Amino acid sequence: MPPAAKSKATEPKPAEKAKSEAKSRRILLVDDDQEIVESMRLALESKGFQVLVGRDGNQGLVLCEREDPDLVILDMMMPKRSGFLVLEKLRRTRPVPLKVIMITANEGSRHKAYAEMLGVDDYIRKPFAMDRLIDSVERLLG
Repeated sequence: MPPAAKSKATEPKPAEKAKSEAKSRRILLVDDDQEIVESMRLALESKGFQVLVGRDGNQGLVLCEREDPDLVILDMMMPKRSGFLVLEKLRRTRPVPLKVIMITANEGSRHKAYAEMLGVDDYIRKPFAMDRLIDSVERLLG
């Protein structure tokens, strides 16, 4: 086999390469809704991402500090500490801002405007198609 053909044969296929690159990416899900967390976790893991889960805002902050994820998917309304309070603290305490996708069932435009003012990278209203979330994650981590 000619050398050029041999090196082509050992290169990973584009889909395999994308999945292996995703594996090094860690995503923190912070949401108190078990069903939504499991749906997002399964979808993200199927794309090769490593997923960490916080069940409320306080757990989310602890995990952000300890695990230093590449992206946070943050619910707005949670017990103990809301997504807004988590985002405010992350923006005040981290020298390099984390990429954050905020998800919410809230329809209000004031909430979206406040999230954008805090520097959220994407804002997704529930219910949402999982493809919408995956597209946003891949765009932000791509």
